[in-house]
Amino acid sequence: MNPTAPSVRRQLKTPPASASPFPYNPGSLLSVLDLSLEGVSKILNRATVLEKEDPLVRDRILAKRRVALLFYESSTRTRTSFELAAKSLGADTTLVSSLSSSIEKGESLKDTGLTLRALGAEAIILRHNSSGAAWLLEAETRLPVLNAGDGMHEHPTQALLDLRTILTHLRPGVETVDAETLAGVTVMIVGDILHSRVARSNMLLLPRLGARVLLCGPKELLPEMAAQAGPGIVIERDFEAALRQSQAVMMLRIQAERLAGLQLDLDEYKASYQLTGQRLATFAPSSVVLHPGPIIRGLEVTAGVADGSQSAILEQVHNGVAIRMAVVERALTAQIGGRA
Repeated sequence: MNPTAPSVRRQLKTPPASASPFPYNPGSLLSVLDLSLEGVSKILNRATVLEKEDPLVRDRILAKRRVALLFYESSTRTRTSFELAAKSLGADTTLVSSLSSSIEKGESLKDTGLTLRALGAEAIILRHNSSGAAWLLEAETRLPVLNAGDGMHEHPTQALLDLRTILTHLRPGVETVDAETLAGVTVMIVGDILHSRVARSNMLLLPRLGARVLLCGPKELLPEMAAQAGPGIVIERDFEAALRQSQAVMMLRIQAERLAGLQLDLDEYKASYQLTGQRLATFAPSSVVLHPGPIIRGLEVTAGVADGSQSAILEQVHNGVAIRMAVVERALTAQIGGRA
């Protein structure tokens, strides 16, 4: 659970431990732990306000402000969502990817970030394959940095949009949250939890609102130590037993690109952990189904489940734009001393 990989941590002036000054900038969102429950509520409420705002009024909120999207990994949902969010507020955006910039020539994250700052970027949205990269970038640039996924560590805006989706289905109309908002709710997270930054951010956020988080998967993808991540987190290896207990079911993609060295039989995995229409109807007929994407149909979920009436997968994608509008606005308007 260390927030930084050793290679990145060595470059930091101060490691992001509990006594760390991170985030330096009050507009940054590096981890869901950067937000108090009041801060979470503000983002949820502001997302709704911005979503309903007249587009001709909304696009003047951040008119001509400059936002850089720095993506070292491929992305469809997150990158497009952040870009549409920033542009909906009137900001100018530029995309820098590892395949079309000096990154390909070996330029460091630090130098790329400093270059973007010198070019006039006022905030940077970062996706990187190294855990802790967002902390390094913020330490070096002192710009507001929004973590769009760092290695196997965190993906805070995904957890926020997941929360908005869960609230819509299980607590309709609730946007101001507290420690009891999800009391009595069990959220099941299934699959490659070992490598999942989405799982980790949800594990850090949902129990703070009273939810019970039930982790399910084979030992290769879900070590026993995951239950020690915090209060309210439980491991259940039996998929069908876990389904019976859950009001929300979050299926995760099997990340083939991160499975080097693991002996995982995919046919056995599907037999034990695939969410099928029959399993859903039998063991969780009223549960909401979530997936952060991209979906591998026929592996973690069947097509019928992904497209079925209990699926909120496209709602998650839609909610991502609203949440990220609120987060981008916060990044460029937060005042020193006003972090929530």
